[in-house]
Amino acid sequence: ELVRVYVAQRRKISEGDKMAGRHGNKGVIARIVPEEDMPFLPDGTPVEIVLNPLGVPSRMNLGQVLEAHLGWAAKMLGMSVVTPVFNGAREDDLAKVLTEAGMVEGGKVTLRDGRTGEPFDNPITVGYVSMLKLPHLVDDKIHARSTGPYSLVTQQPLGGKAQFGGQRFGEMEVWALEAYGAAYTLQEILTVKSDDVVGRVKTYEAIVKGENVPEPGVPESFKVLIKELQSLGLDVRVLSEDDQEIEIKEVEEDVIETAKELGIDIHEEEPLEEDYGEESDDDFDDEFMNDEDFGLDSEDEDDGEEE
Repeated sequence: ELVRVYVAQRRKISEGDKMAGRHGNKGVIARIVPEEDMPFLPDGTPVEIVLNPLGVPSRMNLGQVLEAHLGWAAKMLGMSVVTPVFNGAREDDLAKVLTEAGMVEGGKVTLRDGRTGEPFDNPITVGYVSMLKLPHLVDDKIHARSTGPYSLVTQQPLGGKAQFGGQRFGEMEVWALEAYGAAYTLQEILTVKSDDVVGRVKTYEAIVKGENVPEPGVPESFKVLIKELQSLGLDVRVLSEDDQEIEIKEVEEDVIETAKELGIDIHEEEPLEEDYGEESDDDFDDEFMNDEDFGLDSEDEDDGEEE
C-alpha cells in the first residue's frame, strides 16, 4: 500500500512573486506599499493592485481590460455575469451595462495619488478582475554563484539552480544596459563573467590577490563562431585596425595551471540527462513497449523548472 502525505504551507505574497489574471496577463510584483500610499478613487476607496499599461497593447489580450469594465459594472449592479468563449459581451454591450451602472461609458475614472493627494493627469481604467497567485515564488527561485560548472562547447555557465548555473542575461537585458550606457558592465557580463576562458581565470586571480582586474579577452563563443564558419569552407580571419591578422590562441597552458591553483576546473563536463531528472532513451523504450497505454500515463507529468 502507498501512503501519500501532502504538506501545505501558507506564504505571504512578497515582491518578486508571480501573479496572473485570466487572460495570460502574468507578471511579477515590483513593489508592495502601505494601503494609504495606493492611488484612490473619488470616494476615497484605494485600489488594490496597479498593472503596467505596457502589458496590454503588445500582447493584444484586451480581455483583461473588458473584464475590468464588466466586473466593475456587475459589482455596481449587484449581479453576476457569464460570458461564453468566442461569444461573450461585445463593446456595445459593455457600454450599455456601464451606462446602466451610472458610470462613464469609457469606464475610466480620475484617480488621486495616495502620497500627495493630487489627481493624476489622465483618467485611468479601474475595475474588478480575478487575480491568481502562481507557484513561482521568489524565495524558491533565488540563486547566486561565483564560479561553478561550465558548458563544454560554449564554455558559458550552465543554466538553472539545479545545475548551480549562472543567471541568464538575454537579448533584452543587453538592450537595457545599452540604454543606460553601462558599457563596461556589459563588457564584463559578455566576457569574464561568461565565456572568456582566459580572462575569467585571470580576473578571479586578480580579485583574490587584490590586484587591478585585467582587460577582458576574446569570448569562447566568438571562437566557436569562427570555427563554424571555417567548417563551411570559409576563410575567416580576424584583423586588427591596421589590417594585421590576429592569431586567436587556444586555452594556454599557464592559464590551466593558474586555474588548478585557484581550484577552478575550466573543462568541466555538462551533466548527463539523468542529472536533469529525465529518463534515458533505454528506460523510455522499455516502458513504451510494456505499458498498455503506450507510456502516455496522465499521472507522469514533467515537472521541470521553467528557464
